Amino acid sequence: MRVVAVADTHLFTDRLDVPDGDVLVHAGDLCRRGDMAEWREAAAWLCALPHRHKVIVAGNHDWRFVHEPAAARALIPGATYLEDSEATIDGVRFYGSPWQPEFHAWAFNLPRGAPLAEVWARIPRGIDVLVTHGPPAGIGDRGGYGPERAGCEDLRARVADVAPRVHLFGHIHQDGGAWQLGGTLYANVTTWECTRAPTVFDIDTRGVVLVDVPHHGRRDDDDQTW
Repeated sequence: MRVVAVADTHLFTDRLDVPDGDVLVHAGDLCRRGDMAEWREAAAWLCALPHRHKVIVAGNHDWRFVHEPAAARALIPGATYLEDSEATIDGVRFYGSPWQPEFHAWAFNLPRGAPLAEVWARIPRGIDVLVTHGPPAGIGDRGGYGPERAGCEDLRARVADVAPRVHLFGHIHQDGGAWQLGGTLYANVTTWECTRAPTVFDIDTRGVVLVDVPHHGRRDDDDQTW
């Protein structure tokens, strides 16, 4: 199975080249303000992509999944929206959750500590691909909130405990990349508003193989060569 993973597209999708694959995963922040007009635009882009399967997790800008969840889901027929839930696609188990540590007044915020730990406790054992919007502490979480790391300590502890084969996330634009720690491949699949390419990997019963992990920065950074 080839998985193409993105996050933080924020409606800049006209400049994003999305490669072919079996499953398209979006780890949240399709919108900017998050109103219904924006969500219609983002949903139309998703539905037009050719991937046979699409797995979607909301992000902190995706307010329609808070205020009008049924209407929001109705705009992506055929896609699999995961909110503290799971789905199996061609034998691969996916679980998705939109929450992140509280920061300003965004969607799917929870205080650090017990509220987030309770959410992460729902992540089941035996899953293959975990998709969250926010990162775990210390992995792909630098640069979002100034000098402090933005990731969640309780999420990292739960991922270490349940040991999915892959953990995909976004939210922090400045720290895209992939890291193998133990039996889990962690990947911040942010596109940084579609200036960073999608992350691509293959997964099957034999293992996980990275196909394309783009540079962590933006294509338009002065110090980057793309």
